[in-house]
Amino acid sequence: MVRSKVAVLKTTPAQVVQDYGRLMDMAGYSEEIRKEHETCLRINISWHVYYPACSTTPWQLDGVISKLVADGWDPRRLVTAQNKTVVVDCRVGAVNNKLQPVLDRFGVPIVYLNEPPTKWIKYQPKCPLLVLDKVYPKGIEVPEMLLGKNVIHLPTTKTHVFTGTTGAMKNAFGGLLNLNRHWTHSVIHETLVDLLRIQKEIHPGIFAVMDGTIAGDGPGPRAMRPHIKNYILASRDCVAIDAIAAKMMGFDPMELKYIRLAHEAGLGVGRPQEIEVVGEDISNVNYGFRKDENTFASWGQKLIYWGPLKPLENFLLRTPLVPWSFIASRAYHDGYWYPFIGRGRVAQVMKSEWGNLFRSY
Repeated sequence: MVRSKVAVLKTTPAQVVQDYGRLMDMAGYSEEIRKEHETCLRINISWHVYYPACSTTPWQLDGVISKLVADGWDPRRLVTAQNKTVVVDCRVGAVNNKLQPVLDRFGVPIVYLNEPPTKWIKYQPKCPLLVLDKVYPKGIEVPEMLLGKNVIHLPTTKTHVFTGTTGAMKNAFGGLLNLNRHWTHSVIHETLVDLLRIQKEIHPGIFAVMDGTIAGDGPGPRAMRPHIKNYILASRDCVAIDAIAAKMMGFDPMELKYIRLAHEAGLGVGRPQEIEVVGEDISNVNYGFRKDENTFASWGQKLIYWGPLKPLENFLLRTPLVPWSFIASRAYHDGYWYPFIGRGRVAQVMKSEWGNLFRSY
């Protein structure tokens, strides 16, 4: 078995695109992502507005595509994929997060997995699953276009209200599950492990490149406090990169259930002491982030998923009544939180050199 390795670099706005190329080489991307297979760049759009640390950054996407093209990849053999959520318009997000200009420059198409002509097909995993076969007793569906393609995940370093932290493993959540993926929130940790099992069956190569130039602390993936940290990470092991990112944020990775379950299942390495970190010395890095904060919206959801409202979960989230929760989330985040809290935080980041770089796209 190849020893798990995570590459970490400290970067600057002037050097970040080139540094992503160095980072990918350090992490051994060419040993995992082979040219004989088409490759899907799985971007992460967690909000349709620009909010630092929330979604894939334009320099992250630029750096990865620039490296692939420099190494002889035909952009026509690359495709970007993103799936909508019930509360996020990913088409708008691709524009507002300055991802679309990068794709246009290289001629790399973007596929919105929730729209035609994407076809979702029943997939029968070869290995036993923890929960997905029970959540979807009529069968698990995956996008046909992802079968047989390499995948490069492009997450950011941030905390999350349901999983503690989020990164490469959770990035598959927005690609391999369709619009009813909120059904899995009550068993989200086990779901991420099942999705990694499925990925290992359908993708010939899996690689992750994580942007931590601006990292998110607090009730992510949206209502966070952004902090400029200037780090970028890459690995062939989705569990290991999430573990190292979690450690940098100040957490014990093995106390995060999804990392521990994946480690125990042999799907990757979650113990930092068993992971080779190359590049920067991060032994003393600790952002001191918090993962136990909630928004009003996430507090209500947790009452349904794990609290006293659990007996009403099916009634509230799997019946015609369900749109109430989507409307409430949009009203809270888009109508209140972003205009009155988020916009000020964005303005502070936009005064930095990273803000200047974002505007340049």
